[in-house]
Amino acid sequence: MDMNHLLKEAAVDPETSLVLRHRPKEPELRRVLPWLVEERHAVFNAYQQTQSPRTERQMRRATHVVSLIGDQPGRGVFVGIYRMGKPPRNTSRADRKRIPAHCELEKYGHPDHPGQQLWFDLERMEAFSHWIGKLIVGWPPPEISWSRWSGRNTFDIVAILEESLFCQHMPDWKSLVLSWNDLQVMPTTWKAALSQWLGVYFILDISDGRGYVGSAYGKDNIFGRWGNYRRTGHGGNKLLRSRNPENLRFSILERLSPDTPPDEVIRRETTWKLRLHTQTQGLNDN
Repeated sequence: MDMNHLLKEAAVDPETSLVLRHRPKEPELRRVLPWLVEERHAVFNAYQQTQSPRTERQMRRATHVVSLIGDQPGRGVFVGIYRMGKPPRNTSRADRKRIPAHCELEKYGHPDHPGQQLWFDLERMEAFSHWIGKLIVGWPPPEISWSRWSGRNTFDIVAILEESLFCQHMPDWKSLVLSWNDLQVMPTTWKAALSQWLGVYFILDISDGRGYVGSAYGKDNIFGRWGNYRRTGHGGNKLLRSRNPENLRFSILERLSPDTPPDEVIRRETTWKLRLHTQTQGLNDN
């Protein structure tokens, strides 16, 4: 079975279907791209709605786009089949700055084109949506050619996995470090895990190395507390208000038992403030 067979099953013509294998050059964007598929699809779609001049010419002739993420050499992970909607519109850089999903890409190092670019109207179809992140497609050489017409190539189905590769397993809490931007797009399974954990956390501002110690317990535990930072950038903490949230890094100092009483969590928080000197040389004001 190959991609052309699947397209025909979905009543999509392989001859007018362009297959895109996304593998961003920017390390940060490459790392979070699978998360964007699952958590912020509009941002992922914005990534592929503008293209290089060569791919623009191909996409103008396409009726459908098959989207893959290149996680390893010689293969791609299925994201979906997209239908071309309205004709593409020409956009300036100023036009694209007014599209929130496009602007969000810049947080992950994706540079905006300085001139005019076409903006393509791509709508993901329901066909094979149950295989998103699970369908592994072979990508024949040359590797560098990342946009190809499906009907002119053979894209073998290598595997269909039981679990999506886009829902990555969460690292051990002792090695977990998240940026503020990561908090916006981290997988749902990670949010669920953090909601179960209470304990003491650390926020580092990488601009000057100063840190903040906080504690989390009660509703949604660590995820609930970090969710406040995610929304506001400062979580209501006075010394964090003037900080650029994009410089903040979040980690867990100590994970505590679910039945730990709040006063004991606060006591543990205090010991960490003393050991890390965050009240005298950091960002804790109490």
